[in-house]
Amino acid sequence: MTDLEQRYADGEETQTPLGGYAALATTFAATAGAFAVTAWRRGVRLPDTVPAWDVALLGTATFKASRLLTKDKVTSFLRAPFTRREREGSANEVMDAGRGTGLRRAVGDLISCPFCTSTWVAGGLVGTYAVAPRAARLVCAGLSAVVVSDWLQYAWSLTAQKAEE
Repeated sequence: MTDLEQRYADGEETQTPLGGYAALATTFAATAGAFAVTAWRRGVRLPDTVPAWDVALLGTATFKASRLLTKDKVTSFLRAPFTRREREGSANEVMDAGRGTGLRRAVGDLISCPFCTSTWVAGGLVGTYAVAPRAARLVCAGLSAVVVSDWLQYAWSLTAQKAEE
């Protein structure tokens, strides 16, 4: 256990990979900084405002992309090196948890948590929106359409259940 982890644990054993979390936070900040510098050097003009509709579109797309990356069975191959399956969830989702130690565990914790992953997804989508707003809106519209489809699937299933009763 590192000194930082020991101080964090206050004398108790901990599985929290603080060094790995610090590496991930540093990576995120460095990537955002590199993007900002590159955009500035290339003369990218950032929007003065972001319309509420675009915020809603970005938010819905961030939600769906985060769920796809962290909970979908089909994307398990991305998480497998860093996570272990804890259980099957509802709606064909899975519950994974980080495995290993250090950076491997930190990455596993990140990619099994939709709330954690959403920050990274939002960063990518907002970066795309700043550089290529039309392309970002198109991607976000596609992901948002999947959210609408999901809700329609749930409504259809609920209606079918009621009809069978």
